[in-house]
Amino acid sequence: MSVLRQLLTGSDNETHDFMRWVGLGGATVLLGLQVYAVVVKGQVFDLQASGIGLGAMCGGLGAALGMKRDTEPKP
Repeated sequence: MSVLRQLLTGSDNETHDFMRWVGLGGATVLLGLQVYAVVVKGQVFDLQASGIGLGAMCGGLGAALGMKRDTEPKP
């Protein structure tokens, strides 16, 4: 549980970070929709499109966290 807390909070490990929660939700939805499309709909898994989408999401999240690093709560 402490790993999850460290991933979803700021540098003080106490203050929840909205962007990190959005990133977790986005990754969960992205993977869930891929599983749904393959298992339920019977569509072919497109690794390239999935990788591009996940990479863009990770890049955007990294940029958002980098832009707000000066406002992080201090430990």
